[in-house]
Amino acid sequence: MLKTFIFVPFLALGLVAIAPQSSLAADRRGEQNEARAQMMAGKVKSIRSIEDRILPRMAGSEYIGPEFDPGAQVYRLKFIRDGRVIFVDVDGRTGNILRQSR
Repeated sequence: MLKTFIFVPFLALGLVAIAPQSSLAADRRGEQNEARAQMMAGKVKSIRSIEDRILPRMAGSEYIGPEFDPGAQVYRLKFIRDGRVIFVDVDGRTGNILRQSR
């Protein structure tokens, strides 16, 4: 009985710790699925073609990865240079840079 009493709170804490991560992973998968669906429908360029265009311009930066905003049809590419985060927002339809943080 005592073992069960001690184990249950730890099990509950473990489930609480996993829940936010599962939600983030589900959001990320949904974002990827939406980007793929819009790309397959010809609405936006593929992330690979966007990266092929933008990464050479960001020499000296470490590429962290992309995000996709399906409503705005904008890719956000994230980089780190000299300890600073740089976001490059790219129009998914044209591949043109919309804005870049510094």
